[in-house]
Amino acid sequence: MFEPKMYRSTISFIESEAPNCLANINRGIEKESLRVTPDGYLSKRPHPKEWGSALTNQYITTDYSEALPELITPVTTGREGPRQWLFDIHSYIYQHMENEVLWLGSMPCIMTKEEDVPLADYGSSNVGMMKHIYRRGLGYRYGRYMQTIAGVHYNFSLPDDFWPKLQSHYGDNSDLQTFISEQYLALIRNYLRYCWLLPYLYGASPAICKSFTKGAGGEFLTETDDGTMYGDYATSLRMSDLGYQNNAQAKFSIRHNDLYEYTAELERAIRTPDEFYKELGVKIDGEYRQLNANLLQIENEYYAKIRPKRVINSGERPTQALNRAGVQYVEVRSLDLNPYDPVGISQSQIDFLDVFMLFCLLQESKDQSDRENAENDENFRRVVYFGRKPDLNLLRNNRSLPLKEATLQIFEEMRPVAVLLDKCNHTRAYTKALSEAIEMANDPSKTLSGRYYKDIKSSAKGYFGYTMELSAKVQQQFLSQPVEPRVQRLFEQEAEKSLAEQQEIEKSETLSFEEYLEQYFAE
Repeated sequence: MFEPKMYRSTISFIESEAPNCLANINRGIEKESLRVTPDGYLSKRPHPKEWGSALTNQYITTDYSEALPELITPVTTGREGPRQWLFDIHSYIYQHMENEVLWLGSMPCIMTKEEDVPLADYGSSNVGMMKHIYRRGLGYRYGRYMQTIAGVHYNFSLPDDFWPKLQSHYGDNSDLQTFISEQYLALIRNYLRYCWLLPYLYGASPAICKSFTKGAGGEFLTETDDGTMYGDYATSLRMSDLGYQNNAQAKFSIRHNDLYEYTAELERAIRTPDEFYKELGVKIDGEYRQLNANLLQIENEYYAKIRPKRVINSGERPTQALNRAGVQYVEVRSLDLNPYDPVGISQSQIDFLDVFMLFCLLQESKDQSDRENAENDENFRRVVYFGRKPDLNLLRNNRSLPLKEATLQIFEEMRPVAVLLDKCNHTRAYTKALSEAIEMANDPSKTLSGRYYKDIKSSAKGYFGYTMELSAKVQQQFLSQPVEPRVQRLFEQEAEKSLAEQQEIEKSETLSFEEYLEQYFAE
């Protein structure tokens, strides 16, 4: 499974030649949470004006729904930077929520009718209407319930001065950006091989409110009188078929062996009509239901566990940006909200992710095949549904291997990376995070899902009651602490600036929406 000789020699090289680089890892976080009323129902209020424009505010936007704010940290190089930014953003937004609460669970609160989930509103500009209609299309395609699920996305990249050193060590003579893109794709391939580790350790959705299921999940879930449905060994129902799903995506195969192969397959998906989506209709009685009737309306509809990314230019699509300038960073998308942390992700989780991502980068990474992809998907499925089951086995090259054995073996291989990061950052945090993960491998009750499952059961309040209690406590925690003046000024200024930017975009519009769409999707 591993290539210790090459792997160890690369770590030794980095330790001697590039330690300062690894003190400057680039990190950013995007964190979603539902806004709910004090009695636990989805908020019907619009995006608060004090938060600025959801279209142009760089820190506070919305995901699918007006009731699903997304908080975005800027890129920082300090270990603790992302969490500090998240704390500051939370401090500000809680002052402008009119007694609403941010729901701490990844799976939603009490759900009523599908049409009660309000779509995000980005104004009247072409780009704003495109974002709104895309979300309307998601609702028609998959239902609005699915779009109320929340999580954390972790953006990771190595600093610019790291890459020439690694390229020299590997004896690679290609263009530097080509080398960087290839290395990020190699990281992604290894991530997909081992990413079942993340729901095992940090999955935090072993239970859901019955109102969300509409009777689904009977073979996997146990229902109780308090309106909760449990997966007795589940880790992340958010990442199961009960959560994010797109059966149409089985019609195309995404591999990460070559950047242009990857982007070409996504391009094919956004240009290939789907019979069911054609039946839904694109424009009915003068109103758009979806952007188009293709397998994907846009690239972001592909529900990937991880994505290669590059910051896009105005009007540019993600695949165009990747083809133009290569991979700039990767976005990890397999993380549930941590209900025990006020900002949804702990520092220990971030430290572990740094170790895990660097481990995936430095290891040998063979090309993907459809057979291996199917095996990886099956391992992930087993862990999200049954990850805490004592006798659970995973697959490796068609052979069965106990989950605990596989986990501990990978952690042992990760240890040199944790030691390296500790040395480069003058800390012991990385080896400590790995040690905590090893404890969870040895005792599933110490995982986030194990703790959450036990606490929900012990509370006798069910998923909704216990999560509402946790959410209300965090609300009071933030409301009881005054916002620092510098934080208040920063986000007030950004809110004012973003509203002005949205108005300017709307005033300067010259194309009709149909012309804008045609130009956006031009080959």
